[in-house]
Amino acid sequence: MNAPDPIAASAPVAPTPACAPMAHAEVYAARRARLAAQLGPGGIALVPTAPERKRNRDNEYPYRFDSYFYYLTGFTEPNAWLLLDDQGHSTLFCQPKDLQREIWDGIRLGPAAAPSALGVTAAYPIEELDARLPALLENRASLSYPFAIHAGLEGRIDGWLQKVRARTRYGALCPDTQRDLCALLDDMRLFKDAHELGLMRRAAQISAGAHVRAMQRCAHWLRGGRELREYHLEAELLHEFRRHGAQSPAYGSIVAAGSNACVLHYRADAAPVRSGELVLIDAGCELDGYASDITRTFPANGRFSGPQRDAYQLVLAAQQAAVAATRPGQRFTDPHQASVRVLAQGMLDLGLLDAAKVGTLDDVIEQRHYFRFYMHRTGHWLGLDVHDVGRYVEPSEIGQASERTDPLSGETIKDRPSRILRPGMVLTLEPGLYVRPADDVPEAFWNLGIRIEDDAVLTPEGCELISRAVPVEPDEIEALMRG
Repeated sequence: MNAPDPIAASAPVAPTPACAPMAHAEVYAARRARLAAQLGPGGIALVPTAPERKRNRDNEYPYRFDSYFYYLTGFTEPNAWLLLDDQGHSTLFCQPKDLQREIWDGIRLGPAAAPSALGVTAAYPIEELDARLPALLENRASLSYPFAIHAGLEGRIDGWLQKVRARTRYGALCPDTQRDLCALLDDMRLFKDAHELGLMRRAAQISAGAHVRAMQRCAHWLRGGRELREYHLEAELLHEFRRHGAQSPAYGSIVAAGSNACVLHYRADAAPVRSGELVLIDAGCELDGYASDITRTFPANGRFSGPQRDAYQLVLAAQQAAVAATRPGQRFTDPHQASVRVLAQGMLDLGLLDAAKVGTLDDVIEQRHYFRFYMHRTGHWLGLDVHDVGRYVEPSEIGQASERTDPLSGETIKDRPSRILRPGMVLTLEPGLYVRPADDVPEAFWNLGIRIEDDAVLTPEGCELISRAVPVEPDEIEALMRG
């Protein structure tokens, strides 16, 4: 008998009329109000969405909006701009209604419906942007926009400001300050509200179900003698994402069999999945703009060998140490340091590192001897972007800097106090171990690539792992794959 679906099916949703108020419009209005309050007297902000991009001669890549723009509007159409002033007045420029284009490309909201649907103050056709912007920027003290995000944006702004300056003889004032809007929005986006956390929990649930499906199908097919390749498992992930309403993967899915798991950003390809090898899957869906990011490593045939289990248990212990270090008041770097300490000791215990050559545990950490087998950080912010925005340096301590020399590269590195963890932040916890063949490495561990990654929400008490609907304990993985 088939196991019950881990994600409850939902009833079909009727299409929303273009003129109807957008769901959760009040959430985006509240964000605009918070941003407006930070612009300062006479301040105004300009935020474009992302452009459509060509895939080949006459086809575009699937459209994905700009995260900053979406965070403030919830609007998913291309060719749109938001203008927001310090009084909270918001102006949207968007595509006009066009029956002929809508036949080809889909229904547009249009400027007439935008104020009621999105909660903006006013809306105009995108074709009027160049004509209206100079007047809207006139007599403003400062202009904020995202620096170094949109190619050509600075040039367009210069053109609009030139028209404002041309009117100074008539008493017009031109903004004399330009600021990077990312500095304000990044700190807002770093702390997730209840609406965002609800979407991220759902995305993590869908992604966990996809990992469960891939694990079970992998063992079932190999037991049945079926030829299995990495892209077969990728197809199972994509099926589960879309079956439960996720719009797309949050990033290119990594499905790496055997030695391919030692390539950190390997993409699912055509390599065979063989009994006796490990499979590493790093995959997560994007739901209503929000990313999930889960990695699991499992035996293709459903049974860990002795060396595989030993190495896996080491990575799991490192993740458990990271989880314990992820709580309010700790620094962002604390989970990484906790993971490194566990991994470095394990490398010595398993014989991956020879204590006679590398010294004590402290020596391994100080000289970064562990880097040979663990060469990435233990986590990153997660949200609208899979590597989400937000400083990794504590803003109040940014001036406290010290210098050190990296023992591997010889580079001079400037260290600043790491960000203090606070409730509402979301980050990944993803230690790993990657062992390539070498004369000084026990052969039993050759070609093992192991990573375990979960999504952690900072709570007042500690952290909540929202992606644990897929198991991590080796006995639980084996039991799941027998099903």
